[in-house]
Amino acid sequence: MPLRGGEPSSGDRAAALLRPLRRQPGLRGGVSDGGFDMLRAAQARSGADAEASRRRAGQAGRVRREGHEGAREEVGRRIVAETYYGFAGNTLRINLSNRKVEAFPTDMPLARQYLGGRGINMRRLYDEVPPGVDPRGESNKYFIGTGMFGGTHCAMGTRINVSGKSPQTGIVGDSNAGAHFASDLKYAGYDQVIIEGKAEEPVYILIDDDRISFHDARALWGKTVSQATLGIRRELGDSSIQVLCTGTAADHGSNIAGTFFNLSRAAARTGTGAILGSKNVKAVAVRGTGSIRVFDPERFHALNRRVKELIRINAQYEARATMGTTQNVRWLNEAGFLTVNHFLNGYQPTAYKWAGEALRDAYNVKSKSCFGCSLHCSRFATVRDGPYKMRGEGPEYEAMACFASRMGADDPEFMLCANRVCNEYGMDEIAVGEIISWLMELNQRGIISSAECDGIDLSWGSHEAALTLMRKMAYREGIGDLLADGVAAAAKRLGRGSEEYAMHVKGLEIINGEPRGMVGYGLTYATADRGGDHLRSEPYFELKGDPEIGREWFGIGATAMRLDHHGKGALVKWSGDWCAVSDALEVCKNTLVCMDFIP
Repeated sequence: MPLRGGEPSSGDRAAALLRPLRRQPGLRGGVSDGGFDMLRAAQARSGADAEASRRRAGQAGRVRREGHEGAREEVGRRIVAETYYGFAGNTLRINLSNRKVEAFPTDMPLARQYLGGRGINMRRLYDEVPPGVDPRGESNKYFIGTGMFGGTHCAMGTRINVSGKSPQTGIVGDSNAGAHFASDLKYAGYDQVIIEGKAEEPVYILIDDDRISFHDARALWGKTVSQATLGIRRELGDSSIQVLCTGTAADHGSNIAGTFFNLSRAAARTGTGAILGSKNVKAVAVRGTGSIRVFDPERFHALNRRVKELIRINAQYEARATMGTTQNVRWLNEAGFLTVNHFLNGYQPTAYKWAGEALRDAYNVKSKSCFGCSLHCSRFATVRDGPYKMRGEGPEYEAMACFASRMGADDPEFMLCANRVCNEYGMDEIAVGEIISWLMELNQRGIISSAECDGIDLSWGSHEAALTLMRKMAYREGIGDLLADGVAAAAKRLGRGSEEYAMHVKGLEIINGEPRGMVGYGLTYATADRGGDHLRSEPYFELKGDPEIGREWFGIGATAMRLDHHGKGALVKWSGDWCAVSDALEVCKNTLVCMDFIP
């Protein structure tokens, strides 16, 4: 649907402009089951026109390439001979070394093949960053990719992908987040941004529709995520401008530094923020005033209303809408595969204190959604007084477990505060949680002492240890210098057999899901191309616990049984393919994958 070529009829032109969601009230509502029938009918009708569409697409591609030189001289001059629905139509290349900015038409054959988001970013990474490149060197690149639904009110949300060669692992690096940044980037006219080279001094980049400018960021260097974001908004006089930035850790050379959007939306895995830090880039701000077209607005709206209805009637809706991923704590603990004391146990008797239900009842004050999403699974939490007084968005399950059961703690207020602190420093919480709990286990086993860790008490559950270690990692101070590049690098430097206890795959720390209790997820950790990850393939299907469903979907009942190995290769492959589609479209896996929307 979004990839069809050709101009709409004159009567459809105004309707085809989908303005930002904040300008379109009254988007809620139901629709009959006929929505999917319309899609099937449209697909059947389009078959006869497929060859003509391909010819038109090829002609448009040639026209755009002919306009390439003009776009190089003036960013605002976009030569678009034909509309490609769902895409902004331009790609932006920014060279920091010579401050050359080049806008050129989005490669639509590439977009057809890779859809967008992670798909196009991975292809660009493969084509433009050769083997042997230093991840912290000038030849590495930082790619920002949007999906085709960005800028529409797609009910499955709008996410964004950032990619490059990982400074943490030395292999493919990417991460994504749900943020309004993606939509504003497309409203500014760009599907993808490529940042290359290195600035002489710290800068931030402003993308203001056609105007691209570089701003002095020396005063922001070393600042936290909120200090940088709010500082840029004050300087530009726009409290709603979208900001992608790093925190303190990236500016001090930590390889576990992430990219952060909207103060707390983290694309933190694989050290993407470290790439920006190595290029002397503190932030990218974007303000867009354009719009995105879809081919058939009426059909798009109808199908989207149907998707909203399917989300609302899904059995998972109530728990996800009120608790998000924090709902996982209770059932993971009851099933015995919660991550406790650095994987030494799978059950924590006091987990009820910090479970999603406890946060919902005592600390959450409102919900929040990604752009366009009807699930609103994120939450704002507040601790009103005491030593851990805070307010902010989150946390998600992974951050919760890192600062609770994984390190042997169970205080919800400390956990909420620690999540906020880690985000402010701009670090990957899974990496930080693994490092802290790894040190605590090493201390218990006599492999490392508190004296060797700047006198920090490394007892299980120590709040002070976690907060102090985070600060030291962010600033690379004392023991923090050993830890700031991730658990694999720290174990290699420390030695003493500590490598045996470092929980990572390919240099990337594994999540808070005990693989001995979820065989399919364990296989996912082992095979994911970016390392110990559960989002390259999220084989949630094995948690259904019903062999009949397994036989119906895969012909193997064991695929739906989490402790059975049979059929898990097929399950992980199938789920991995759909997760790749989700990441290329840049929609949320909580809806597209985990709510059984896929065939």
